[in-house]
Order: sequence, then structure tokens, then C-alpha cells
Amino acid sequence: MPLKILGLNHTTAPVEIREQVVFAGDEIRRALTAVRDLDGVDEAVLLSTCNRTEFYVNTENGGHERLSAWLHDERNLDPSFSGSLFEKNGDDAIRHIFRVACGLDSMVLGEPQILGQLKDAYRDAEAAGTIGTTLSRLLQHTFSVAKKVRTDTEIGARPVSVASAAVTLAEQFFAGFKQHTALLVGAGITVELLAKHLTRKGIGRLFVANRDLDRARNLASQFGGFALPLSELEGTLPEADILISSTASADPIISVQQVKAAIKARKRQPIFAVDIAVPRDIEAGVANLNDVYLYTVDDLDKVILEGQGNREAAAVDANRILDDEIGRYLSIERSKQVAPVITALRDQGEEVREQVLEQARRRLAQGANGDEVLEYATASLMKKLLHNPSVRLREAGESSDEALIQTARSLFGLDKDDPDK
Repeated sequence: MPLKILGLNHTTAPVEIREQVVFAGDEIRRALTAVRDLDGVDEAVLLSTCNRTEFYVNTENGGHERLSAWLHDERNLDPSFSGSLFEKNGDDAIRHIFRVACGLDSMVLGEPQILGQLKDAYRDAEAAGTIGTTLSRLLQHTFSVAKKVRTDTEIGARPVSVASAAVTLAEQFFAGFKQHTALLVGAGITVELLAKHLTRKGIGRLFVANRDLDRARNLASQFGGFALPLSELEGTLPEADILISSTASADPIISVQQVKAAIKARKRQPIFAVDIAVPRDIEAGVANLNDVYLYTVDDLDKVILEGQGNREAAAVDANRILDDEIGRYLSIERSKQVAPVITALRDQGEEVREQVLEQARRRLAQGANGDEVLEYATASLMKKLLHNPSVRLREAGESSDEALIQTARSLFGLDKDDPDK
């Protein structure tokens, strides 16, 4: 079945659109099952991150159109949303998956987290029972390609992450961090990186807020910070000079009213805030408040681009590797397509051989001369094996089917006997 990709990412849609189609937790398995059950869809994998939501499917007979319609209905999307979706097919789809895994399609060129997220997507599809032989082979090859690119190029050298970009942007607002307090919301990898960068920059105080207080404590303790549950977030906001949030919440967890109250308590001292989450953690209206400077993940583009120039040359090398690997993968897949034909041909030949062998044994049992039996067996075997090809070639001659005639010459190695060759 044809490979297709349907989705959107940071290059086709801003955060306010991307956040409408993020799938997380139990939603992923439910979505995978629903997509696989669509008529014409045989396999499905879903990759959903802050920067992309992409469905990788094996589909035919309009299955991708049903997938698009399902996505619109599932998230109650406006018809204009279609302008943010992209579709890739066949070889282009393979190249896209390879690029995603290698970090070549990321906002942060060469960022390593996306490979782990793609592996998680693979495991989710396995758990949901929506991945079969074709997509499994493709993704296993994809993981090998990503490893090769990481090993053979400098694409991952001197990393520029969303977390480091957020801290770099904060440095433009403050003359050093020693006298300032940072409040981080969440306890995932991004928040851990934020804490690491802020600590290296000498942040004065660090708070980590999370729904799971134990996770907040574990993270805060690594960097000499303080942990608090989300229920105490509002009371801590007035302390925060720097507010950065990155959770997997489906709804905003920091409201306009909470920030407005914090600004009042701070006597209008400004707050620098970055909302890395998709869907967003901080209500969009916060950006309209005085004395608050709110940035989303999309606003970090400029900082990221300035910091990743050294990776551009490595990306050229990485794309050369992708060209080679795409060709190799397609060769492997095409050889697998013909494997059943080869098996059937061998089985047919074996069946003929056994028939002739049985007849030869009967003749020997009846006292026939050994040389005569060998002559009979070889002649009979050749006649039976060449019967169908001979019939088809005569028909090809009668219909002037030059393509089949030339294929037969090539297939049976007869070109070397052609004086015109």
C-alpha cells in the first residue's frame, strides 16, 4: 500500500494552529485506532510534539482523504485549516521521515530530542496494534539512518536547543541573573535543560512547579532550587522575574488574572515569560498586559537561527547521506516486492522437478537403461520448464510485444547471443 504523510509542523502553521491538533497520553492510542479503522488505511503511526503533528500511514483508495476529514471532525477544525496541512507521498514521504529523525526538519537544526519522540511514536503504534510490517521496516531503517548521520557528521555538535534559546533571550532583558528569580513550570526534559542553563548562568533563585510534586522535588534538588505544586503557583508568581513554562497540559495553567495580580504585587517590576508548551500554558491575553514580555516557542526562531549557523555545513553532509540511504532503502523494498515471485518460480520449478524425478524412478524400476532415463529426464524437465515462457513469447511475437521479447532476452541472459548487441 502507498506510504503517505498528512500533518502540519512549525513550517506550515503557527503555534495557535498547531496547539489545536496536539495528541497526548491516552489520546494517542485512541487516535491511532480510529485512523487505522478508516477505510483504506492499513497502518498508522502518529508523531505529535510541540512543533509537529504528523500521521504516517499506509493507505490507498482515498484513505488519506478520509484521514484529513477525520482530523477536521475530531478537532472540530475550521475548513480553512486545510491550508496548514501538508501531504507527502512515496519517496518524498520517506525523505521527510528521514529528515525528521535526523533533526534536519526541526526548528532547532540537528536537535536530538525528535529521534526519541519518533521512537516513542513507534512504541505507541506497536501498543495500539496499528503498525505492520511496512511501517515497522521503514522506521527501523529510519533509526539506523539517524544514528549514521549523528556519527558521520557534525549535525549534533554544539547544540542549540529551545531551552538555551529561551535563556539567551532572557539575557537580553537582564544584566546578569544573580539578583533574579526564575520560575519553571513543568518537570520534563526541556525544563531540566532550562534549569541547567539558568544555573550555569548564575541564577539567584530557582523554583520548579509541577503537578507531580515528587518530580518537581527531584528536579529542583539537582540545581539547588525549590519545588512547589501547581496549587501554589499563583502565590509564587510575584517572585518570578523569569517565567518559563513547558508542560503537557491540554489547557492553560497560568491565567491573565493571575499574572495581572502578580504584576500588581511586584509594583510593576517587569516579568520576562516564555511559553514553550503546545498547547500553550500561558493564556494568550497575558501578552497584552503592561510590564509582561511574553514569547512563544515560535518567537525563538531568530535566536535559534543565529546560534546554529555552524550546523549548516553538517546539514549538507547529512543530506548526502540521506540521498544514499533513500536509494538503499528503496532498493531493499523493491527487492522484497519481487521476493514472492521468485519464491513462486522456485516452487513451480521444484514441483516440475519432482514430477520428472518420479517418472524417471518408475522407468528405472521397470528396467530401463540408465542413459535412456537420463536422456528422458533432462529432455522432459527442459520441455516442462520452457513450455509457458515459449507460449508467451510466441504470443508476444504475434502481437509485436517488443518489450516482453526484450525482457525475456534479458531475463534468460540471451543478449550475449544476439549479434546486434
